[in-house]
Amino acid sequence: MARFGINIEKAFGISMPLLRNLAKQTGKDHNLALELWRSGYHEARILAALIDEPDSVTEKQMDKWVKDFDSWDLCDQCCGKLFDKTPFAYLKAFEWSRRKEEYVKRAGFVMMASLAVHDKIADDSRFIKFLIIIKGSDDERNFVRKAVNWALRQIGKRNKYLNKEAVKTAHEISKKGSKSAKWIAADALKELISTPV
Repeated sequence: MARFGINIEKAFGISMPLLRNLAKQTGKDHNLALELWRSGYHEARILAALIDEPDSVTEKQMDKWVKDFDSWDLCDQCCGKLFDKTPFAYLKAFEWSRRKEEYVKRAGFVMMASLAVHDKIADDSRFIKFLIIIKGSDDERNFVRKAVNWALRQIGKRNKYLNKEAVKTAHEISKKGSKSAKWIAADALKELISTPV
């Protein structure tokens, strides 16, 4: 876990397949999810994200939990398995992507990527707004820039129109000249203009 940049201060080393199996056995349970989160243990918090009920999650809970993110995997699991299914998902994607804290900011961009994949009926205009924020991001921190790249690629894979807009955004990002911007753009373009996409 440590080798992959995961905080192991309060971790047991339980694998994701085992956690997913535990989540299936447990079923959805909002109150248990809140208790698991309060424990402060890494895997307990991931399990909390897997079993919580999106309709029971409040905006206050989301803001509290996001401040507790201390690893990219906790951030990604929570955003992609729970938060993106709440009524506050788009609001939080915008809000968090403008924050300074590394994992909170990452969460904003992970939400954008997750919504691009999971929200099959969303209008393109929602993702055009995300591209405007992505274009403005020049954060050099590894976990943030990787999430920006991920969001850009997922938006660009939704349909032909958004692909064209994402490619255009990637070219604009590359003009910023920073090391991070160049990497985000080059890596995204590699996928966005590939034959399969």
